Order: sequence, then structure tokens, then C-alpha cells
Amino acid sequence: MADNTNAQPRYGITVPFGGIALHQHQDLYRQMVDLGYTDIWSAEANGADGFTPLSLAAAWAPELRLGTAIVPAYTRGPALMAQSAASLADAAPGRFVMGVGSSSNVIVERWNGIDFDRPYHRTRDTVRFLKASLGGEKVTEDYETFSVKGFRLTAVPEHQPPILVAALREQMLKMAGREADGAIINWLSADDVSTVAPIVHEASGGKPREIVARLFVCPSEDRDRVLAEAKFAIAAYLTVPVYAAFHQWLGRSELLKPMWDAWAAGDRKAAVTAIPDQVVDELIIHGSAEQCREHIERYRANGVDTPALAVMGFAGVDQIQAMIDLAPR
Repeated sequence: MADNTNAQPRYGITVPFGGIALHQHQDLYRQMVDLGYTDIWSAEANGADGFTPLSLAAAWAPELRLGTAIVPAYTRGPALMAQSAASLADAAPGRFVMGVGSSSNVIVERWNGIDFDRPYHRTRDTVRFLKASLGGEKVTEDYETFSVKGFRLTAVPEHQPPILVAALREQMLKMAGREADGAIINWLSADDVSTVAPIVHEASGGKPREIVARLFVCPSEDRDRVLAEAKFAIAAYLTVPVYAAFHQWLGRSELLKPMWDAWAAGDRKAAVTAIPDQVVDELIIHGSAEQCREHIERYRANGVDTPALAVMGFAGVDQIQAMIDLAPR
């Protein structure tokens, strides 16, 4: 892992902040360091790409560990992905973590025009290729989902970055423990961590594995507004097939079936209304800043090594003030 892993308990936050230009993040990155954050984690969907915000932080805030959570295994060719990871590992030696995952059919197929085919195998093959190429090997290999002929990085990073896998259900969680350096989890409750984290560790054969959790947080005591607005986000995510299957596996079928049925019937309003308040309370950390910090610690107690906060702007919450209010203490 990164060479500063054991310096203090890890505590991260998602970047960039919405509505703030990347070139305006320098002071924010410095503020994160001063507030005690150890990590920043980028996401890649329909905003900034996964690498650029971290590249800026590599220069502006060399104290921070940098991670992608996550880069889809489909949307870059294998060689380009290795080059991107190697470049950032070179810019932030010992401080970069490469998070990769299957993403979803929405991002891969609908937005990028790429078949979302065999996601487990594509992610596994990507991990295997990255480990070989980032380690300096010349790769000629027919993987199950792609082939590489004679690729070798000309700039092998001094510190090979850990590779984490975005994992939901059992098969991917086992692969994260067996073939990668750990797992990135999201859209789950603190109690759910007790289900998923042991699967990663049991598959590792006794090797240390990191569990990073993207946690959706809204430090607001306006419960009614948080509930109303959070339900829209939950409906948008948990109707995506991979997340629907995840929550069926976790045992939320009875709670979420009315939402799924209404969504399938094309009634979006009814789908949102059908989401029980209980689901919001389990999946979205909200309340006062102190209540949020206590809730975050429940995730850590159940097996999360690195909480990576994703501030949700529900109920008019200001993301920067939330970053300050939620800082580790």
C-alpha cells in the first residue's frame, strides 16, 4: 500500500466538488490537508474524468493520498489505462491507489457506446493486465475479454500502485480479495459492511486487504428535505441492474420491490414515493455533523479501513461547509 498508510486513520473525501472549476480547487486541497483529511478520491461518471483532479492534487497537496473510485474497466483500452495509472503513480510516488471496476450498463453502454459484456471477467482481466504492466512486464496475453500483443510501459512507476476493485456481490468481492489489493464498496449500510468485508478478507489467503467505502453524507438536520431529495438519488441508482441485484442480495427486496415495480412501469414519481424512509436512513448518512461522524465510525467499526465521503447537497447543504463540518476530530 501507500507508504503513509499507517501514519493515521485514513479519512477521505470525494473530489472535485460540484459547481467549482478544477482550477479553483488548489486552496480547497490545501484546506483538506489542514483539516486532517488523508485521502481524496475521484469518481468517473459524467463529470470530471478520474485522473485530472488527482493530477492537480499531486502537485498542490503532496500530503494527500490519491485514489480513483472508480475508473471503468471498459472505457479505456488496456494500454492507455496502464499509462494513465503509471503517470499518476509517477507524479505521486507511493501516494496513488488505482481503483477499477465494471461500472454500469448506463455509463458503459448508454453513454460510451461500449457493450457491457461479462463485467466480472473484464474487471478481472484488467486487474491482471495492470498488475503485470505496472510491474514492468512486457505483456503479450490473450485474456478472456481482450488481447494485448507486446505492450511494455517505457516509464514504470517507482512505486507500483495498489489496485482496488469496486465490488458489490460475492463473486466480485472474492476477486477483490484474491487478485487485487482490496475492495471499494458503496451504496450500502454500516451493517451491510459486516456482510461484505469478511468475504474480501477470507478470499485473500491471509494477505492484508484494504476496504474503501464511498459514503454518501449530508450534514443537515432538515430531515424532511433530506428524505425527499435523497429518494430521487436512491431511485436513480438502485434501479440500475447491478445495484438492484446488489440490494436483492443484501436482503432489501421487500423494501425496494414497490420502487422497482413502479420504475419498470414507467411511473418515476410513484417509484420515488415508494422508497421507505428506512432505506434513506440506512444508505445516506445525515443529521447533525456530530451525528454524521458517529455514523461514519459505525462503518469503520464494521470493517471499513478508509471512509471516502461523498457530500450530497440535499436540503441546501453547502459542500465546502460540509467538508469543514465533517473533518476528522
